[in-house]
Amino acid sequence: MLYHLLTPLSDGGDLFNLFRYISFRAGGAFLTALLFSFAFGRPIIDALRRLQKKGQPIRDDGPERHLIEKAGTPTMGGVMILGSLVFATLLWARLDVGHVWMVLFVTLGFGAIGFADDFLKVSRFNTRGVPGRVRLAAGFAIAAAAAVWAMWLQPEALSGRLALPVLKGALIDLGWLFVPFAMIVIVGSANAVNLTDGLDGLAIMPAMIAGGSFGVIAYVVGRVDFTEYLGLHYVPGTGEIAVFCAALIGAGLGFLWYNAPPAMVFMGDTGSLALGGALGAIAVATKHEIVLAIIGGLFVVEALSVIIQVLYFKLTGKRVFLMAPIHHHFEKKGWQEPTIVIRFWIISVILALIGLATLKVR
Repeated sequence: MLYHLLTPLSDGGDLFNLFRYISFRAGGAFLTALLFSFAFGRPIIDALRRLQKKGQPIRDDGPERHLIEKAGTPTMGGVMILGSLVFATLLWARLDVGHVWMVLFVTLGFGAIGFADDFLKVSRFNTRGVPGRVRLAAGFAIAAAAAVWAMWLQPEALSGRLALPVLKGALIDLGWLFVPFAMIVIVGSANAVNLTDGLDGLAIMPAMIAGGSFGVIAYVVGRVDFTEYLGLHYVPGTGEIAVFCAALIGAGLGFLWYNAPPAMVFMGDTGSLALGGALGAIAVATKHEIVLAIIGGLFVVEALSVIIQVLYFKLTGKRVFLMAPIHHHFEKKGWQEPTIVIRFWIISVILALIGLATLKVR
């Protein structure tokens, strides 16, 4: 919004000219989202505590200490993340760029699914929210619309094609099969982050790390000079997604202030599905779907641990892990929660650096 209001007032050499630069507006979005979280975080938490009374229902089959240590903690803290993220993005991003609206659409769409799920859980005070099939159907519908939207926004030479990392100029023409592929990427990302959100601070920091990494990717693939130098595919307009990613980091840090152990609030499905959906949508927009599996490798492992556990148990009646997702396995082995969280953060940083290295390796 500020771009459209202030850049017409610039003569090219004044303060208003700064609003033409994505880097400046990304910094503004970061600070705005962070300050929004600090300003409204405590009132939002107090309101959630009053409305929910008993807080988030805790699984009976989970780690025993959760029934004591986490009981009574309010959930749906994702509204804080979404509020600061959306406000900062609308304030600082160019609103004439379709990629920004596509990513916001996915973020808010999955946030709405998560909100409905959280609301049913706290209103009934049990761990059953929206039925799984309904959640998946709604998620795939949102992802399908986003996939078609992304194909329409992308240049004809890239639309419907899958870009391969490391291999210079390599594209696989999927045609309209790109739509179901992108749907799987977005829905899979949303649910993988959702599964990771099981310990205080565990999901939000890797989401910020992935968001920051894709902010770099979006900025790079949105510039002709950088893409020519690095041998990447140029996707016009994606640079503005960097503003969204900066806002995501600011919103995430603001939330982490209250979510650090012991958490004052959980993000709930409202936050985890929204953040995961956003990462998937950004990957689709920037033609870096495969790189998402590297940068978001922690989320992939968490999701795979659940799939492996369920399939193996159905086939043999035995369990591979003491409990899934895998972070609960380490809890059962006696690891302390901060140990698991910080080590998973470290793994996220390593994977993000590997993912970013694919920009240069050709």
